[in-house]
Amino acid sequence: MRYSEHIKPISYVKANAAQVIAELAEHRAPLIITQNGEAAAVLQDIASYQAGQETLALLKILALGNRQVEEGKVMPLREAFAAVRRKRNTK
Repeated sequence: MRYSEHIKPISYVKANAAQVIAELAEHRAPLIITQNGEAAAVLQDIASYQAGQETLALLKILALGNRQVEEGKVMPLREAFAAVRRKRNTK
């Protein structure tokens, strides 16, 4: 995707808000909004935003797991499953 094709001034967005939102939903490409000739914001459809947030959450979980491995905070798989079973059975 070429971001240079998805740049609009804020005045265009204000004047064509409904059309801009429809195009965002249809093409799922972010729109860079300029103000005074400089990039000021990025507008994207809700589905793309949610997908990005989910991806970030998964990456944070992976990073946390990697950090725990580096710190030696690990246990054998059998012990981990046994601990989960114990917790489940005490509820």
